[in-house]
Order: sequence, then structure tokens, then C-alpha cells
Amino acid sequence: MKFLKKKCPAFNLQELLVVLVIIGILLLLALPKLMPLISKTKSIEAQTQLKHLQTLQRQHFFIHSKYSLEFQELGFEAPITVAENGSANYVYEIVLATNTEFKATATSITDFDGDGVYNIWQVDQNLKLVEITKD
Repeated sequence: MKFLKKKCPAFNLQELLVVLVIIGILLLLALPKLMPLISKTKSIEAQTQLKHLQTLQRQHFFIHSKYSLEFQELGFEAPITVAENGSANYVYEIVLATNTEFKATATSITDFDGDGVYNIWQVDQNLKLVEITKD
């Protein structure tokens, strides 16, 4: 008994390589337009952490009637940065802490769009979240 083999259409190596080259070219054309979106997405990390830090500061203020300069007093654990094999792109710092006000900043450790400017966000006791330096 003979089996009839059906010929299935398939792609050869040259056709696959041409498709990959076309996809690569399209990605190179689209990447500069996507960079602002990428840096905006990464800045969400800073905004979230600063909001959390403000909440901890507010709790500390209600208990002690003053803001704190120390992360340990607040119970805030800064995430491990990409420079230390972590996933965080920002370094956090409490710049000002008095009996009536506080300010904390998040400074990026990575230049997201390669222009030499690093992104900086700041939060205060009123949860006023401001982008000080835009990347």
C-alpha cells in the first residue's frame, strides 16, 4: 500500500531572514518614538514608592508630631537598584524633615533616553508629587 505524501508549503531560510530584517528595521524606526513612553512607564516606580514613603511619614507624624529623616524609623525599605542586581531604577532620599514639613526625592540611576539627564521626582507632606527634572 502506497502512502501519498502531501506537499505542505513551507518557508525557506532566505524568506525567514528577510522577514526578520524587515521586523528589525521597523523596530529601529519605532524605538525613538517609544522612548518617552518607556521613561514614563519607569517613572511610575518612583511615584509609587514616594507615595508610600509619604504615607509612612504621615503615620510617623501622627504618632511623634514630627517627620523623620531615617528610613528605618519609618519602616521604609528602599528597593534594590539595578546597579546592585535588583529591579529598581531610582534611589530614594529624604531631603528635609522638620516638625511641620518633609520632602523626599527619587533620582533615577539610569538615563532612560540617553540624553545625559536623569529623572528626579519629589514629594512633600501634602502628597504634592512633582517631577523636578524630566528625562
